[in-house]
Amino acid sequence: MSIHPSADVHASAVIEDGANIGEDCVIGPFCYVGADVTLGAGCVLMSHAIVKGQTVMGVENTVFSFAVVGEIPQDKKFDGEITRLEIGARNRIREHVTINTGTGGGGGLTKIGDDCLLMAGCHVAHDVIIANNVIVVNSAAVAGHCIIEDDVIIGGLAGIHQFVRIGKGAIIGAVTMVTNDVIPYGLVQAPRGQLDGLNLVGLKRRGVERSDIMALRAAFQMMAQGEGTFQDRVTRMGEDTDSEYVHRIVDFVSGSSDRSFLTPGG
Repeated sequence: MSIHPSADVHASAVIEDGANIGEDCVIGPFCYVGADVTLGAGCVLMSHAIVKGQTVMGVENTVFSFAVVGEIPQDKKFDGEITRLEIGARNRIREHVTINTGTGGGGGLTKIGDDCLLMAGCHVAHDVIIANNVIVVNSAAVAGHCIIEDDVIIGGLAGIHQFVRIGKGAIIGAVTMVTNDVIPYGLVQAPRGQLDGLNLVGLKRRGVERSDIMALRAAFQMMAQGEGTFQDRVTRMGEDTDSEYVHRIVDFVSGSSDRSFLTPGG
């Protein structure tokens, strides 16, 4: 066990031998830190937080009360193999959040980037990859093997089906079930997840140029009303513009996937 001299560990906390607690960490009352956990500098565990498994956390993460980080997967195929969880920097993991390690059959790694907010009661399953600046709202669930790109917002009580990809800057409405891939900057809502437009509010908040927003609008219209298959329409729209935002959608659709795509109106 290695606890930096500047760390503040409450007397009631349980720190297993082998854990590494970084500089200026704060471990609150009745917390549990497993033997294979590494906490980067400035991490804070509120009272009753649990971090276990082969878990590495970067700097300045905060884990709130009764969250369970690094528990084994909820997967009947899991057979006790050693798998990992990697969490970046400055994430806020709120009350009752659960985050599982990976599975041997799924690559063995669950990974969360930087500056994410996981609100109370949400779940991140095995082998999920979440990028940076992602918000998962209260009681939403991200199933195994999903990929969530930068700047995504997943609304409260939403459910993301296993193996789904959600592209950069997309927004998923509350109480929505998403069973297919979501294009970058897409707006998905309704109980069974319909692609109803673009996340224009998010684009404007991030200062995206008007010309790029107009290009995205035109691209969305082509996806919705053009001739040929969805993939054909996406390929053609990439040929008609120099916008990097449109080309990000083209590249996303061209990428490998285990799920089909949500298309406009469906």
